[in-house]
Amino acid sequence: MVNSATRLLVVEDEEPLAAALADGLAAEGFDVQVALDGAGGLRLARDGRFDLIVLDLLLPRLNGFKFCQLLREDGNWTPVLVLTAKQGEFDETEALETGADDFLTKPFSFLVLVARIRSLLRRARRERPPILTAGDLVLDTTTHRCWRGETEIVLTPREFALLECLLRHAGTVLRKRDLLDEVWDWAFDGDSNIVEVYVGYLRRKVDTPFGRAAIRTVRGVGYRLDPAGG
Repeated sequence: MVNSATRLLVVEDEEPLAAALADGLAAEGFDVQVALDGAGGLRLARDGRFDLIVLDLLLPRLNGFKFCQLLREDGNWTPVLVLTAKQGEFDETEALETGADDFLTKPFSFLVLVARIRSLLRRARRERPPILTAGDLVLDTTTHRCWRGETEIVLTPREFALLECLLRHAGTVLRKRDLLDEVWDWAFDGDSNIVEVYVGYLRRKVDTPFGRAAIRTVRGVGYRLDPAGG
């Protein structure tokens, strides 16, 4: 059951699709506002208090990639679900790297869209400790900053989410499927090797430069973060 106060912003330039999404999501119990271009959508996102943003990539005036980048630079971490007609892992990767939380390729099932929206909302609403630590590895989930000792480490939004998941379960072996469900989304249907790719990115940022090995591979099972920080 969706809280009637749950506010969604739909940024989509195809008016028939935007109207259909607004009507369908309203029927699901969401309070929906629509913007038909990227610049107008960003203005609404900055001025309003939305629980989630549904964002097309190919928008007039400001594309979805830049929209996400500017929103995150503002310190606004409202969950963003990207809708794209573009095919290819590079488009999906760029969307995630610039701040999107999930993506769905057009044409898509409305039921899957609603399921992904609810999944992202559940993740966003969980009450969690703001500061996570493992030895001298520190993650501030409020400011989205990370340090190893006195050195600040710059992470992409997806790297940050993966490290947050590993830290919250420090000492526990997490399967690849667990990480996909928590960090990408339960309905993720892309290449599961994306987990290995991002674990590699993280190691090159939080471990290798410091001579540490906090993120351990448990062969045939998954990954485990050393509570002592490696």
